Amino acid sequence: MNFPSDLKYTTDHEWIRVEGNIGIVGVTDHAQSELGDVVYLDISDSLSTVTAGESFGTIEAVKTVADLFAPISGKVVEVNQGLNNSPEQVNQDCYGEGWIIKIEMTDPSELDNLLTVDAYKALVGH
Repeated sequence: MNFPSDLKYTTDHEWIRVEGNIGIVGVTDHAQSELGDVVYLDISDSLSTVTAGESFGTIEAVKTVADLFAPISGKVVEVNQGLNNSPEQVNQDCYGEGWIIKIEMTDPSELDNLLTVDAYKALVGH
């Protein structure tokens, strides 16, 4: 299982990579392995802003459907449209091509509420 140390994590199993004022968000390796084969992501095309801790869409796998929660608040600047045709990217490369949304952060201090890699590993028992 892969736990990149340069990311922040949520207790709901999302990750965020910060590049300047942009947060790139996806689901963790642990989450995608628990979900099984991802078959669909439902994220509204009209999604313009997100609020930390609130659902911004769903991820559907063979086993279940789960909500996706925003790790930070901000303006949605990009949704990974490639996942429409290739949702399996979440399973194959969850920290790379399987990213889900990019958010322009409105309050970077919200990052302080997220888990470090060690805290996330402890959460999932690794």
